[in-house]
Amino acid sequence: MAEPLFTADEQKKFDAGIAELLSHYPPDRKSAAMLPALRLLQTMHGWLPPEGMQQVATRLETTVARAYEVATFYVMFHTKKPGKYVIDVCTNLACALRGAEGMLKYLEDKLQAKAGENGEKYFLRETECLASCGTAPCLQVNEDHHENLTKAKVDALLEKLS
Repeated sequence: MAEPLFTADEQKKFDAGIAELLSHYPPDRKSAAMLPALRLLQTMHGWLPPEGMQQVATRLETTVARAYEVATFYVMFHTKKPGKYVIDVCTNLACALRGAEGMLKYLEDKLQAKAGENGEKYFLRETECLASCGTAPCLQVNEDHHENLTKAKVDALLEKLS
């Protein structure tokens, strides 16, 4: 038998969170709460497991396919369990002009992983834009932003994560 997605207390918290979200939407537009509902699930569980996607779809009166469509459209959602640290490196134009591609290669070498590979500790990804063009190059670790990167700053960051 499969392990339950949530403990009883976590399930109550999830249900209360979904109820709170739905209170902000008309009853006939429950599916409009998809993004915050998926965010709630991922915040509580660390990723979007199939059982959780089913719960979200049921509560929002939509299909699991619709939940997957939304979840797979946005890079912020994880439909597979990520490593402990998700490292997103911006390689958009402003960051690229200030050395982001070299920084990504440096991280790949340091972590001994290619961008897009998901390991137990690190999930390194190349991302399109982190909205820090004036402080490029930048990256984020589990949504914590780091700007004006240098190899020394990356080394210090990785040391903190060890």
